[in-house]
Amino acid sequence: MTQPPHDEPTASSPQELRDQVERTRTELGKTVEVLAAKTDVKARAQEKATEVKEKATEVREQAAAKVGELREKAVDLVHQAQERLPDPVKDKAAQAAEQARTKATQAGQMWQDKAPEPVRQKTTQGAQLARDNRKTLLTAAGVAVVVWLACRRRKA
Repeated sequence: MTQPPHDEPTASSPQELRDQVERTRTELGKTVEVLAAKTDVKARAQEKATEVKEKATEVREQAAAKVGELREKAVDLVHQAQERLPDPVKDKAAQAAEQARTKATQAGQMWQDKAPEPVRQKTTQGAQLARDNRKTLLTAAGVAVVVWLACRRRKA
């Protein structure tokens, strides 16, 4: 009734015919498994999610390494700038810093005397948050300075 495939010879014995049938079943089973895997949306989504998580971890590690490099460069640039400043400029900067501290203390005292209580509480909370995250804020400021210097250097 049916014709055998043209690329396969017909079986000459019942054993060969059984072997051909078994091979065909095996191939068909593999094909069905492949098709089932392609239609298993949940498993494919989980595989993709795992790939994305691994990629995100890799990118996060690269970013952390880059931040470390930029932090080191920023520290080096700050040290270089400090070494190049002449002593009179350093003295002037120290005096200006002391004056700024004095003015800030005076402004803080005036704030305490005149600001309403709820505003003072919110300000105190904000200041505490800044103190608690000092390293993060300083790192961000250092990175910003390095980026600014790099951009400025490229334009020049």
